[in-house]
Amino acid sequence: MTNDELQRLVMQISTREFGKPFKHQAVFNSRLQTTGGRYHLRDHHIDINPKMLTDFGEDTLEGVIKHELVHYHLSMAGLPFNHRSREFRTLLAQVGGSRFAPAPKHRQGQTARSRSRHIYIYECIKCGQRYTRRRRINTRRFACGICGGRLNLAEAYTQES
Repeated sequence: MTNDELQRLVMQISTREFGKPFKHQAVFNSRLQTTGGRYHLRDHHIDINPKMLTDFGEDTLEGVIKHELVHYHLSMAGLPFNHRSREFRTLLAQVGGSRFAPAPKHRQGQTARSRSRHIYIYECIKCGQRYTRRRRINTRRFACGICGGRLNLAEAYTQES
């Protein structure tokens, strides 16, 4: 689906479900990672995560579009449009939009929570103090917090979560 096709789909859903036209721009934004879509208050355009279509199908995409259009139409009407407002929840239930977008699948077919993590264990050469880190550190720059001695990478392994 191209951005033009997405624009037409958003305009159709807006007219069909809300009875009002969508007069701004809707585009796919592949930089969105943890959300299905985003409504921009400043210029009223809508970004949609393309993974909602490729990973989950047109039904999920339509639910996300409805969700963002609820933000859009409430904002244009001058009503509260945040997720907790009564107006938002009522209108979302009326049009059948999705409350939450599904978690996007990653390249390996795993969810973000089930990815493996690297664990690094550093050890001080002087006092033997061990430090466990999830990110690598520069051993030339950082020293032991207890005695000031040099750190050495003692272990590195992958933890499945």
